[in-house]
Amino acid sequence: MKANETHELPGSGLAMTTLGLGCSQLGGLYRPMQTADASALVDWAWDAGIRYFDTAPFYGYTLSERRVGQSLQMRERERYVLSTKVGRLMRPDDTVRPGDDGWAQPLPFRPQYDYTFDGIMRSYEDSQQRLGMRKIDVLYVHDIGMATHGDAHGHYWQQLTRGGGFRALAELRDSLAVSAIGLGVNEWQVAVDSIQEADLDLVLLAGRYTLLEQEALTPLLDRCAGTDTRVVAAGVFNSGVLAGNGKFNYGDAPPDVSQKVARLAAVCARFDVPLAAAALQFPLAHPAVVSCVVGARSIDQLSKNIEWLETPIPDQLWHALQRDGLLAESAPVPEVCA
Repeated sequence: MKANETHELPGSGLAMTTLGLGCSQLGGLYRPMQTADASALVDWAWDAGIRYFDTAPFYGYTLSERRVGQSLQMRERERYVLSTKVGRLMRPDDTVRPGDDGWAQPLPFRPQYDYTFDGIMRSYEDSQQRLGMRKIDVLYVHDIGMATHGDAHGHYWQQLTRGGGFRALAELRDSLAVSAIGLGVNEWQVAVDSIQEADLDLVLLAGRYTLLEQEALTPLLDRCAGTDTRVVAAGVFNSGVLAGNGKFNYGDAPPDVSQKVARLAAVCARFDVPLAAAALQFPLAHPAVVSCVVGARSIDQLSKNIEWLETPIPDQLWHALQRDGLLAESAPVPEVCA
């Protein structure tokens, strides 16, 4: 499995590399990143063959989009795939401070949720300006769902479905302003609801189809595999617990999660395979998955991710995980490469 292999997205004309660069860290997630380091990271990713870059207005309160656009502007536009997100309008706000929403160096703009027709269109145009690009390849609806909105989910769901949000996305795709539309979410349930409401090309699913949890397999991924909707796997380390940092869903891992991770790690150790390598490769085996997006704070981190992606894993490891009840028996596993 190679980071620079490409996979076609049905009906869009887009080809996405196996590994994509998630650019939240370019917005200073938890720790600041210098502009020169951000540019160097994108350049190194490019030299490594990565041609899919994912950002969002929310990342660093517009900082990530600005840095991604600056770093990619001199590249031939047809040679890479760029995605950003809609659902939050970024309003000027002088009260923004370091640490807000986890951003170490946010710019002075405060997010305001808006999933209406006009909100989606305004967000798209704002992103064009920040990126300095006329064409955005993929537009995701960002963070719709109960996990983000709680009791207010119904209100924002109405904006998206009855208030014209999905219609705005469809119009942008029909006019060829964008090549593909979809969701960027942390929960599979709202993705199932959404593909019943709209003709989506992609679901960027963070943390819900991983070596640690496969509840999304039958209701979402298998369903997507039978249609033209494809999945981009994100959060494959479940906030880092599968890569050794003890975090799960952006907080400390609870005891039951830590225990399962320890069992997963023990099986991987029997085959001399890093747990993170198995975690990165597993979701890519599903036929609905076209790319895996990983974040990185440094060139060293991204290089390590590529090393994990290309680590040979014997099929006996996957069978052992399934036999021990650590992996769903129906989950597709990578083809043997050693």
